[in-house]
Amino acid sequence: MQTSKYLIANERDALWGLTVSTVGYEEIAPGDEYPTRGHADGYYFDLKKGRILNEYQLLYLTEGEGTFESTNQKPIRIKQGDLFLLFPGEWHSYHPLETKGWKSYWIGFKGRNVDDRVRAGFLSPTKPIYHVGFSSEIVHLYDEAFDKAKEEAAYAQQTLAGIVNHLVGLMYSLERNITLKKQHDYVDVMNKARLRIRESLESNLTIQQIAMDLGIGYSNFRKLFKEYTGIAPAMYQQELRLQRAKELLSTTNLSIKEIAYRLNFDSPDYFSSKFKIKTGRKPSEFREDTK
Repeated sequence: MQTSKYLIANERDALWGLTVSTVGYEEIAPGDEYPTRGHADGYYFDLKKGRILNEYQLLYLTEGEGTFESTNQKPIRIKQGDLFLLFPGEWHSYHPLETKGWKSYWIGFKGRNVDDRVRAGFLSPTKPIYHVGFSSEIVHLYDEAFDKAKEEAAYAQQTLAGIVNHLVGLMYSLERNITLKKQHDYVDVMNKARLRIRESLESNLTIQQIAMDLGIGYSNFRKLFKEYTGIAPAMYQQELRLQRAKELLSTTNLSIKEIAYRLNFDSPDYFSSKFKIKTGRKPSEFREDTK
C-alpha cells in the first residue's frame, strides 16, 4: 500500500529557503514487490542500478527492516526507528528485507536552508543513518506534512518548510541525546564541569583546575566539553562572565574596573574589548542604556 503526494513550488517559494516536492507513506508486506509502482517520473528506481535524485529525502521506518547503501555508505541494515537521509547528486539504493517488509514515511525537499547545514557539517552523506527509535512526535510531523500537502492551501510550502525544519532538527537532537545518555558517566562529568564554571565566575578558578579536580587531562576535557556543549570550556566561561557583567552593570554601582577584576578579566581594557565584541556597546554605554 502506498499513498503519496507530489507538489509544485514556484520561484517565490524557493526564496523562502526550503521547498517540499513529495510526501508519502508506504506499507510493504513480506514478499511484496519492491519498489512499488505509482511514483512520479524521476523517483522510481531499479534496485540493482540504484538512483540519483536532485533533492534531499528523509525517510523514517516505523516497522520492519531493510538495507541501505550509497556512494558514501557501504550496505548497512536499517530497522524500525531509523531515519535515513538521501542527498542530491548522491547515488543510493535501499529496500525492505523480503522476509520482513516495512512501513515507512518519506518527505522530499531542497533549498539553501538544508544546503547550509550540510556545508556546516551538521548533515553529511558520510552519515546518512540516524538511530532515534520510535517517536510519536516524528510520526505526527509526517502525518501533518501529508495533510498539508493534500490540502494544497495557499502558501502551503511555507508551512511544509517549517515541518521539514522541525523534522531535521528533531532527528539531529534525538540521536545526539540518545548517544549522550548511553555515556552516563561522561554526561555527569560534563554537567559537574558546567556547574563548577557557573559557580566560580567571580573566583580565579581555571578550566585546567576544574579538569584536574574531575580527574581528566585538560586536552581530553576540552574535547569532551566541546562535543557536549558545542563550545570550548574557556569560551563558555567567558560567555557566562560577560552575562554576569551585564547584571552587575545594570544592578550595581560597581565601577567598570571593579567589575572587570571581580570577574577575573586580565584588565579593564581587555574586559571592555570583549564586552563590546559581544554586545556591540562599551560597558559604559550598556550601563547608560539600562538605567
